[in-house]
Amino acid sequence: TMDNSVAGNNVLAFHRSADGSLELAGAFPTGGIGTGTGLGNQGALILSRDGHWLFVCNAGSNEISVFAVTPDGLAFSNKVNSEGQRPVSLTLRDDLLYVLNAGGAAGGSDNITAFHFDSGSLLHIPGSTRALNAGNTGPAQVSFTSDGDVLVVTEKATNIIDTFTVGDDGFVNGRKTFISPVPTPFGFATGRHGRIFVSEAGGGPNASSVSSYEVSDDGDVAAISQSVSTRQTAACWVVLTRNERFAYASNTGSGTISGYRVAPDGSLELLDADGITGNIGAGSAPIDIALTRNSGFLYTLNSGTGTLSAFRVNADGSLETLAGVNGIPAGANGLAAE
Repeated sequence: TMDNSVAGNNVLAFHRSADGSLELAGAFPTGGIGTGTGLGNQGALILSRDGHWLFVCNAGSNEISVFAVTPDGLAFSNKVNSEGQRPVSLTLRDDLLYVLNAGGAAGGSDNITAFHFDSGSLLHIPGSTRALNAGNTGPAQVSFTSDGDVLVVTEKATNIIDTFTVGDDGFVNGRKTFISPVPTPFGFATGRHGRIFVSEAGGGPNASSVSSYEVSDDGDVAAISQSVSTRQTAACWVVLTRNERFAYASNTGSGTISGYRVAPDGSLELLDADGITGNIGAGSAPIDIALTRNSGFLYTLNSGTGTLSAFRVNADGSLETLAGVNGIPAGANGLAAE
């Protein structure tokens, strides 16, 4: 995770033991600055598919930092301008990285823009910047679909899901927009067959939900399971297990995690009738959520209590609470796990 500090942004790295417990490995300066407050986002800090590289948003200085992941910790590699204001989300496919800039919240305008990644360095692709549906949409996340053919963006303020088709040259084309059935589409996970699993924070207590969709190669979005309730409040972040049998959403307003069973066709069914698969606690305000590469452990970053919570993921999708970590700065943001 990152501390997102206005005095200088740092990545806080942890060693994970075989039992899922965490031990601080160090704080690694990004060379940029954070905002000290929540970013309303998912994906401000991501790992490459092979786990060798870490990419970090510096939302306060409008930059992206790159680290090499080594057995001894993180080694700073590169830092570039995000080509916008307030970068909040990143996505990587092979050597193509896109950033989502929430510039509308900083006096500018929202956009996405592309970079070529090579040997630890990012190089901006001129002419790749694209606007969203409006200047200030409250954008939450950008991500490629699993095959890399489409780029997806969620807009919280406009209740819109944007799609862009991705060309062989890395440029995106033909923005399409789809209205979310429930207010505030937020974080999402991507799965096989162009599927996306999107949280919907909703407009009130116990009004949040998760929807699954199939995104076609030309960017059309078709609902599979629409607005399956979490029975909890403010579901904002979503992850999907590696075998795609289970999805989990963190409910910021309730201090809980809702688990879903994912059928082979992508449809969703709540694991627990009350929507509580993991209980972190009132006031914990879980935001970012991450699964380890083998989906054996799940972690949440809790902005209300300055903690990281840890869970073992059982074969039936249930979660077993493990010891977590205290002392995380209140403004911390982003979470990635190996």
